[in-house]
Amino acid sequence: MKTTRHSGFGVIAAIIVLVILASLAAAIVRFGAVAQTTSAQAVLSARALQAARAGTEWGLYQAFKGSWTACSSASQTLDLSTDLGFHVTVSCDSRSYNEGLQASGAASAVRVYTVDAVACNSATCPDNTRATAPGYVERRRQVQATD
Repeated sequence: MKTTRHSGFGVIAAIIVLVILASLAAAIVRFGAVAQTTSAQAVLSARALQAARAGTEWGLYQAFKGSWTACSSASQTLDLSTDLGFHVTVSCDSRSYNEGLQASGAASAVRVYTVDAVACNSATCPDNTRATAPGYVERRRQVQATD
């Protein structure tokens, strides 16, 4: 009987298929990790925005009803780390403007309050030393109101 020897074409094809499958698996794992990181950043961003919103609401309350009635360069840090994991630095400033005349002829004064809230997942906000660190999130919200 005559035996025929096959060249190693089948082994080469199997190695190529294995390399392609391994590359696809690595790409899927990498895309999954990127998607998970993006999702985590989106959740942190939403929490930071809500913390900044809470800071502006609190600052407006302090300006109109609380201890900041003068609201002249007042600033305070809120610790929301137990609920949201964020600290919020809230500052308030106000300016008076004359806006027209009253019926008696006296100037009508209007006070404009500017409340600025910066929320971040660091102990101090804004934290310029961690601004480029992975996982650091910071959101700023500013509102103006008149009395």
